[in-house]
Amino acid sequence: MSIVRKLLAGFCVLVLVALVAVPFIQVVMRDLVGAAIVGAEELTRFLLIVLVFTAFPVVVMQHENIVMAEFREALPPRLRQALAFLITLSAALAAGFIAYVAWITIFKNLNNATPTLKIPFWLFLGSTFLGFALAALAHLLDTRHPPREETTVL
Repeated sequence: MSIVRKLLAGFCVLVLVALVAVPFIQVVMRDLVGAAIVGAEELTRFLLIVLVFTAFPVVVMQHENIVMAEFREALPPRLRQALAFLITLSAALAAGFIAYVAWITIFKNLNNATPTLKIPFWLFLGSTFLGFALAALAHLLDTRHPPREETTVL
């Protein structure tokens, strides 16, 4: 899973660079040249969607999810372990369900595209499917050893 996490993180960095570059270039072109880039806003929205959904499994694989530690810390150690397992299992099921729904929706929207740039909707939905499917897999792998009790994000 480590190589997958590194590949996804690298891809996310590239998408983030593009996400910053497209609006910057749009502003420069509009203000200095007087010619805006057609579809720049649409491309920016697309890049943001791709970034969010492909970064999600990276967060899950590094156990950097936001947690409500106060409730957990109030429980006895045995209950903490059971709760960690239940949370991990329910997260895997929820992410798997969303991946399944995204997969079904891809095939219902194969002929749909964005209005200006004609970006196929399946690309948006594909990043959603990929993100949630990998997150579900990461959570399922975590059910063997639920994430450590102390996380870096509280």
